[in-house]
Amino acid sequence: MVLGAAAAITRNIKLTSAVTVLSSDDPVRVYQNFATVDLLSGGRAEIMAGRGSFIESFPLFGYDLNDYDTLYSEKLNLLLEINESEKVNWTGRHRAPLQGQGIYPRAYQQKIPVWVAVGGTPASAVRAAKLGLPLTLAIIGGSPEQFVPFIQIYKDTWVKAGRDIEDLKLGINNHVFIGEDDKEVADLFYPYYAEVMTRIGRERGWPPLARQQYEYARSPKGALMVGGVDQVVNKIVYEHKLFGFSRFLAHAGLGTVPHEAVMKSIELFATRVVPEVRKQLEG
Repeated sequence: MVLGAAAAITRNIKLTSAVTVLSSDDPVRVYQNFATVDLLSGGRAEIMAGRGSFIESFPLFGYDLNDYDTLYSEKLNLLLEINESEKVNWTGRHRAPLQGQGIYPRAYQQKIPVWVAVGGTPASAVRAAKLGLPLTLAIIGGSPEQFVPFIQIYKDTWVKAGRDIEDLKLGINNHVFIGEDDKEVADLFYPYYAEVMTRIGRERGWPPLARQQYEYARSPKGALMVGGVDQVVNKIVYEHKLFGFSRFLAHAGLGTVPHEAVMKSIELFATRVVPEVRKQLEG
């Protein structure tokens, strides 16, 4: 619904989910919803299909966590079939079969781009490469460098599947918050970031986030891109050297950060960070 609203008032931007949790959703409905956004936007919709980093939706919609892997694999294959063909014949374990039914509306594009959204599970990288799908990796903790072997698995499997490495598309996603002054923006963002991470930690058994951990994550080789323009530029360029990505996604909003601060961060990203990153990568 939010993407549909954005489609009506924008002209150029891509419209995609951060992650559509396909395991507990229905591929038919996912396709129909994104086809509607695609029609409203004149062909700007994309799907980020993932398993998600939370499991609450499984019992909420009546799915068994023991089927975690097979649900995703089966539903991703069905989504891809629907994206290819107006009428589908399909049988699986976790939903009623399709016997030549037409699935409407059809997208404005011939096919909606489908990306596989992942958090670092090697099997996910292998699956995406074998299917010939672009991959987006969310780096929300630890060190980006630790994900280099994971991305290499994706690239190696892509080539082994007989595909041209030049056709490979890779996206990297980080939390990003930018200000004019490095220390000021760090101090502003910390309590909001700490509240979110500590709340999630209570659910998952993590200790509360300390300022020392936060500053480590903000360090030149950490995953958190929070700081002044130069700091964020340097970290994006650093990750490009690690991964050779074709797309960078800046996660701009987190928790209850004041709206005006988020908008300022987005403005700085668009007007100063992006031009400088492009300049350095093209130089």
